[in-house]
Amino acid sequence: MSRSVELIVNGYVRLRDRGALEDLLSHRRELLSQLSSVTGIDPRQAVEQITQEISVIEAGLAMIAPE
Repeated sequence: MSRSVELIVNGYVRLRDRGALEDLLSHRRELLSQLSSVTGIDPRQAVEQITQEISVIEAGLAMIAPE
């Protein structure tokens, strides 16, 4: 997984920016949805990476109490 996503999530957690994390999570879930309809290539590697990124984002959200 890309270290940049971890750094971005850590920055949002430090700022306690739950909205930004939720937007990032929503974007990653939309990407995952779009990859399921891709034809002509094997998206397994991209799906795996996005799934890992979603886990990191969800862990960041868990660190911030709901507003």
